[in-house]
Amino acid sequence: MAERSPWLTIVGIGEDGPAGLCAASRAALETATYVTGAPRQLALLPELTATREAWPVPFVDGIERLLARRGRPTVMLASGDPFWFGAGGTVTALLARDEWVAHPARSTFALAAARLGWRLEETACLGLHAAPLGRLRPLLAPGERAIVLVRDGDAAVEVARYLVAQGFGASAVTVLEALGGARERVRTTSAAAGDLDDVAHPVALAIAVAGDGRVMPRASGLADDWFAHDGQLTKRPQRALALSALAPRAGKLLWDIGAGSGSIAIEWLLAHPRTAAVAIERDPVRAARARVNADSLGVDRLRLVEGAAPGVLAELPLPDAVFVGGGLCDALLDWLFDSLPTGTRLVAHAVTLESEALLAARHAQHGGALLRVELAEAAALGTRRGWRASFPIVQWSVTL
Repeated sequence: MAERSPWLTIVGIGEDGPAGLCAASRAALETATYVTGAPRQLALLPELTATREAWPVPFVDGIERLLARRGRPTVMLASGDPFWFGAGGTVTALLARDEWVAHPARSTFALAAARLGWRLEETACLGLHAAPLGRLRPLLAPGERAIVLVRDGDAAVEVARYLVAQGFGASAVTVLEALGGARERVRTTSAAAGDLDDVAHPVALAIAVAGDGRVMPRASGLADDWFAHDGQLTKRPQRALALSALAPRAGKLLWDIGAGSGSIAIEWLLAHPRTAAVAIERDPVRAARARVNADSLGVDRLRLVEGAAPGVLAELPLPDAVFVGGGLCDALLDWLFDSLPTGTRLVAHAVTLESEALLAARHAQHGGALLRVELAEAAALGTRRGWRASFPIVQWSVTL
């Protein structure tokens, strides 16, 4: 069977317009019957026989319109490299491989690095057009560098204010406008200067982080005060042990049952940008607090489900790992063993004598590893010091 000819050509276009296009991109534009893209991109094109239509806002509204063109020569314009924080991956995920072809242009990241002399492999690259600024938080450490795509001039101001609020107002911020085009402008200021009042779209920010703000460690077991909580928190040492047993891996999904402040799920997400997590919490106040913690620590991708387990679990995508930090009971464990696939990793913590006995019985039945952890911290005892013990934690970890 002969392969179909691609009906969709995704053309990366820069601020230099047609001058920066490859021969294949120009040929696709000349033979297309329909061209869509941002108004700014369409304005860069020469006269064409194709019908031009601006891509709508929000972006998702244009997808159905594009797919309705299936089978007819169509060009979709995208900024720079369509597959680096661009629309290419979103659209091609809906198409067969022989339906499309793409011709990328120079990415904004490549152009920004070329202007500044930065090594891209040593620079964090983020697209924050429609994402919260909290995604910057794990990156903020003196000496780190990031190139960030932002929505517009107002967003550039918001980034500067965010850096100041986090204690990194001394960071050098290079504003890169309309890179590669006639309107290109590059200037450097500090986040604290507050002079970003005339920034034109499209814009990227190159941030050289500096300041005395708090740096987020990269190891499991963040200090407890990184999380807002009401005492319902898996403390740092036990959290580090839990994360070690859960073993976060790229592309894997965690259920955090009885999530409380969300600390386990949040640290799972911090372990790798392609992890996923669902936090299940029946208390709406605690669920809202977990949402705030996730957003402030840069993992807004955390999914929160309000309700009690196992009742709310059946509709969720199957996990690769499960942590039970609250609501531990026989009914929940029975449901997990009956419903989850072989190979799922389960880690449960117990504090009370009753839940400890439950885990001991399950360990005898199913095996795995049973660990009892007792911690004590030095504290004032009159004019001297003594050990202040916390409740021991029993951890059961098993692979179903």
